[in-house]
Amino acid sequence: MGLKGFVEGGIASIVAGCSTHPLDLIKVRMQLQGENAHVHATPAQLGAQIPVSGPPRRVGPVAVGMRIIQQDGAAALFSGVSATVLRQTLYSTTRMGLYDIMKTKWTDPETGTMRLWKKIGAGLIAGGIGAAVGNPADVAMVRMQADGRLPALQRRNYKSVVDAISQMAKNEGVGSLWRGSSLTVNRAMLVTASQLASYDQFKEMILEKGVMEDGLGTHVTASFAAGFVASVVTNPVDVIKTRVMNMKVEPGKAPPYAGATDCALQTIRTEGVMALYKGFIPTISRQGPFTIVLFVTLEQVRRLLKDF
Repeated sequence: MGLKGFVEGGIASIVAGCSTHPLDLIKVRMQLQGENAHVHATPAQLGAQIPVSGPPRRVGPVAVGMRIIQQDGAAALFSGVSATVLRQTLYSTTRMGLYDIMKTKWTDPETGTMRLWKKIGAGLIAGGIGAAVGNPADVAMVRMQADGRLPALQRRNYKSVVDAISQMAKNEGVGSLWRGSSLTVNRAMLVTASQLASYDQFKEMILEKGVMEDGLGTHVTASFAAGFVASVVTNPVDVIKTRVMNMKVEPGKAPPYAGATDCALQTIRTEGVMALYKGFIPTISRQGPFTIVLFVTLEQVRRLLKDF
């Protein structure tokens, strides 16, 4: 039974990850908007809060998507999709499988339900372990998605997720594969707790109140609500994670950010608190469809595999 949960979760996650990859790529590009100005500023400029340049003009998700297509072609929207497949295989398969095991163990046998705090606890544990396993693929995915926004001479030009991971290990050390891992773990704990726990909670509420029967309508409604909750909870951590993972560390030079806290402080100081909600529209635009595809696929896979 334990292994079955991993297989079901893995299949659903890969389908959801690949189908919403372009939205994820646009989200990453938007989260990096306005970063270059303060990353390349001097400490004196930052300390004195002297603007390095005028405030950067923020571009919406549709404009970002159109620019990518115009500059690099439609195929560029799937930059880093190999890393997405590996990330979902490692991270999401682990978190979905572990959550399923804990849900089975912690569900009250008499009522057939699990208390909300237990769902959240199971999500936090499963998400944290899954993220630690999948971090190298996550770093590779962020870098491959962000590469196209750099000038041609500065691009890393990774050929695939395997090439990205091997180049990072060779040029920056094996430790670089776990860069931003504390953020990845924190974000994954929040995503899994808010996404899986709220989906189960919304689904139970819909069925208990007799709003709808257990079918596609219930699955879509519960999963969209879960996607919204997950987006609101995780966007600030996601912005910082993207920036820390994408930073370019040059030999002999101090890294642009000393860590996650420094990145958050620099971002707030130079771009304002709402910069932590950069890319929120593409986040919800991606998290909503991702969560819907994830849970609808998961429910269908469960039906197909129920006799195994």
